[in-house]
Amino acid sequence: MKYIWASGTHVGRVRENNEDTIFPASDGSSDTSVIVAVADGMGGHAGGEIASSTAMAAATTGSGTPEERLLLANNTVLAKAATTPSLTGMGTTLTLARFTEDSTVEFAHVGDSRAYLLRENQLTQITNDHTLVAEWVAAGAITPEEAKVHPRRGMLMKSLGVGLDVEVETHELSLVKGDRLMLCSDGLTGMVKDDVIASILANSTPAAAVWELIEAANNSGGNDNVSVVVIEAD
Repeated sequence: MKYIWASGTHVGRVRENNEDTIFPASDGSSDTSVIVAVADGMGGHAGGEIASSTAMAAATTGSGTPEERLLLANNTVLAKAATTPSLTGMGTTLTLARFTEDSTVEFAHVGDSRAYLLRENQLTQITNDHTLVAEWVAAGAITPEEAKVHPRRGMLMKSLGVGLDVEVETHELSLVKGDRLMLCSDGLTGMVKDDVIASILANSTPAAAVWELIEAANNSGGNDNVSVVVIEAD
């Protein structure tokens, strides 16, 4: 199976720095194994940028399963912070997908960046948000609609770089021709509704979809950095 991907990131309309990191950083295609990923960093000063870029570099080089790559990224961010006191407490989300030659995609995920599947115009969220409000929704304490506007919706319960023991969420899917996968930071999903995301993904090329989604987030306020990677199975 051939994979066609496009990626983009933007600082948004409010933030001064872009703490997101994407991989690959440029568009391309391949009929062999492909890795794509999105990270959204957090931390004072330059901590967020350093956390996301450090984790991404560790996760997308070398070998190992997607889960092993995230565990390595976690340890690498911790080691980086340990050598630089001003970076203490920095962390990052990381959502990574490995596409194999046999039409399988394997996910590893920590945080509230997301992975979606668009199949036959139906958009499905693959990953779970590791946030406080997501736990409240799962417990029935609040509704999904209330979670979207809750003032604590951005409070992460799990991220890379916070501790040695991190539980990585994993998924595996078999792809069919025409499937589209999207990885994104919460700067997109916090600004753009799912039906709009689905429509753009369904009706644009991967490259056009990336920038239409980023533009939609910015037109809705652009309150956060926004990063998008779109992959088509062809």
